[in-house]
Amino acid sequence: MQRLRIKHLTTYTFQSPVTLNPHKLLLRPREGHDVRIESSRLDITPAHTIKWQRDVFDNSLAVVSFQQNADKLTIASEVVIQHYGLAPFDFLIDDYAVNYPFTYALEEQIDLAPFQQLVFHHDRQVLNIWLQQFGLSGMETFGLLVKLNQFISNQFRYQMRDEAGVQTPAQTLTNRSGSCRDYATLFIEACRCLGFASRFVSGYLHAPSTEAGHATTHAWAEIYLPGTGWKGFDPTSGVVTGSQHIAVAVARSPEAVPPIAGSFTGTGQAAPTMLVDVQVNLLT
Repeated sequence: MQRLRIKHLTTYTFQSPVTLNPHKLLLRPREGHDVRIESSRLDITPAHTIKWQRDVFDNSLAVVSFQQNADKLTIASEVVIQHYGLAPFDFLIDDYAVNYPFTYALEEQIDLAPFQQLVFHHDRQVLNIWLQQFGLSGMETFGLLVKLNQFISNQFRYQMRDEAGVQTPAQTLTNRSGSCRDYATLFIEACRCLGFASRFVSGYLHAPSTEAGHATTHAWAEIYLPGTGWKGFDPTSGVVTGSQHIAVAVARSPEAVPPIAGSFTGTGQAAPTMLVDVQVNLLT
């Protein structure tokens, strides 16, 4: 078990006071057998009320309603977790799914079907052509996924992007570059073309860069593997996820789970400036 402290500070500065409409926050890590929240704190200004709920994917969602106008919005989250993550390769796949291709068990097909459907369905042909180079039929299922994961990490150029949303898989293939969320989207949609149930994960990464602070949130993918469940793959680094990855939210669509989503009403013409500072530290 390891203890990690996650600090996530987001600040919006406006040119003049605005009316802040309700904001949705996905900042609280997903708890389970591998992750337990030891303590949490959420400090927000200006004055507000918070309503906690679970969304359709069982993510912990905070809906914030503001009580006054402001020219600055600050959202500061601090969470300490206990991570009991197993070794990334300590799992077994059911015999029928060890080799690709396979068909999910009948009792799971209805639940998994939405996660097999492409979000960017217009890119299916481009993805199928790209996948032909790998000769995947007959490969071991896990080896196939590792190969795709590492190929994206090794053959594409990582690029931070401040723009909202994600690139389409076709854009990432054309540019041969993208952010972590673009890489995850490409991997997910490619896996869906192959018949795998796949979902997008937003969360935090513990690494030397996040120990120092001034980092951002991270994104990766999870594939449903019979016998082990949802297994994480990080195409940004090319690794199978482990205790260094802390999931906050999962979704079918990569654009459905931004850490902070909301709007404002005001007279200013310029967009607000935004500063994000994420720090993840290992505690003794």
